Order: sequence, then C-alpha cells, then structure tokens
Amino acid sequence: MTKRLLPRFPRLAFTAALLAVLFGVFIAIHPRGLSVYVLTIWANQGTLLALAAIAQFFVILVRGIDLSVGSMVALANVLASYLVSGSPLQVAGGVVAVLAVGILCGLVNGSAVVVGRVPPIVATLALGSVYSGVALLLRPTPGGSIDDTLSDLLTYDLHGIPSSLILLGVALFVVMLPLRATRFGLSLYAIGSSHEASVMTGIRTPAVTLAAYGLSGFFAALAGLYVSMVTLTGDPNIGPAYTLNSIAAAVIGGVALSGGVGSPLGAALGAFILKTISSLMFFSGLPPLAQPFFEGAILAIAIIVGALGILRVRSRLERYI
Repeated sequence: MTKRLLPRFPRLAFTAALLAVLFGVFIAIHPRGLSVYVLTIWANQGTLLALAAIAQFFVILVRGIDLSVGSMVALANVLASYLVSGSPLQVAGGVVAVLAVGILCGLVNGSAVVVGRVPPIVATLALGSVYSGVALLLRPTPGGSIDDTLSDLLTYDLHGIPSSLILLGVALFVVMLPLRATRFGLSLYAIGSSHEASVMTGIRTPAVTLAAYGLSGFFAALAGLYVSMVTLTGDPNIGPAYTLNSIAAAVIGGVALSGGVGSPLGAALGAFILKTISSLMFFSGLPPLAQPFFEGAILAIAIIVGALGILRVRSRLERYI
C-alpha cells in the first residue's frame, strides 16, 4: 500500500521540504531569529498569497487560467474598507457581502467561459479590468477602515500559533475533504484530465466548471478580506501582484497548467515558498527592484519542471493531495 501511495506525493513532499529549508534559512538570517512575532508576520504574508493561489488552483484544475484573481482581491479589499466596520452584526454582514460579491464575480467569469465560450485568458483579462475599474471608482485612493477587533483576532496569535495559519488550515480542510471524497471533487479533476471523456461519462461539465470559477471568486474575495485585516485599509491598486504570484505559487506547488493535477495544499505551500524567498531577498540586502526578476525566473523554472513532470504522469487523474 505504501509503495502505491508514494508516487502520488513526490511533488507535494518536495514542495514541503523546500519550504522547510527556505524557512530555516530565513530564520537563520533574520535579525530577531525565531519568535512568535516573526512567525506571525511570515504567516500573515504567506496566507495572503496562499488564499489567492487556492483561488487560482480551482480554475487551473479545469484547464483554465484566471487573470482576474488580483482584480477580485482588490475589489474585495475595497468593499471591505466600506462594509467591515461598525457593530458586530454589521461586521458579519459586511464579511458575507464581500464574499458574495467574490462568488458573483467568479460566476460571471465562469459564465463568459462556459456560456459565452470565450477563452479563459481573454474572458478573465477583460472582466478583471472591469473589477479593477469598479474598485478604483469606489476608492480612487487608499483609505477606509476595518473593524479592529476582527483584525486583531485574525492577524495575531493564539497561544503562540499565528491566527492566519489556523484560518488557512480550516480553509484547506474544508476544501480538500470534498475534493478527496465527493463526486464534485472527482469531476473537477476529470474535467481537467479530459473534457471529452468527462462529457461521455455523464459529468455535467458546464455546471462543474461554473462552480470552479465560483470557488475561485470566493477564495479571491477571502484573500481580499484578509488583506483588509492586515492593512486595515482598502487599496484598489494591489491587484496585479496577486495575479502573477498566484499563478507562480500554484505551479510551484505542483498544479499542472494543463489541468487535472494538483491540490490546494500544494498551491498554498507554493505561496509560502514565494513569500519566504521574497523575505530572504529583503534580509540578504538584494535591491528591491531585483525581486520581480527573480520571481519571473522562479515562475519560468517552475513551469518547465511542471511540464516535464506531466510527461511522467501515467494517469492524469492521479491527485497530489
């Protein structure tokens, strides 16, 4: 049994090991060393990108790509700066409203792809511009306010464990359980593996694909909400970095750009790897302007490695989860 299971986990195991090594180096060169404060800041930054990478994961899984992830993150962040404040009931209502808008944006993306038959890269690029425009109209310059109590709850630590890691762990558990054990989860992987075969086996490919885009919108909105918790403000200009980095994080985490292979956990680990590399570059004294170059190089290498890995996968329904 062990020999049968091990081949399914090499990418995930390698990603986790790489993150552990990079984190060890990061702690070794950090002026404060390992402390709850350092761990919490690192976890908060990693969680921001991890949620966006999970959003990207769902679309890539069904053979798409979402260039509107960053725009949805920015729109959710701006909406939160208006809605997530006031009484506890108002805060809760604001959180629900922001997440609902994210789901709506994802479903609009999915409708353009499934119903309108627009290529995903074109549909999400165009609609992403619309979401960015709405965010800019709502808040031309950074501002607004976020409930301090909720922010403190989600960005500090609980008995030495960063709250962000608890939040991310819960999100991964809720997502990975149905991916492993439900018809819907298997359908997502099947569509990414072979759309034609999925149709022939009776899978409702339009509905499942639409749901994948809706989940992408939900997690993009969750990422935007968490940005609000960390920054306590709304900024319409934060989107572009999340779009590129969410793709890079997913690929580094073993999500195949051709669809059908990968896991949300891998995407999250890839996000933490990217953020850890960024922190290493900062504390090693490299010029800040060099960071985009290294991020682009990492993305290119990850895509090449991922493409080589696909050639060795005997069944596209093998899942690294």
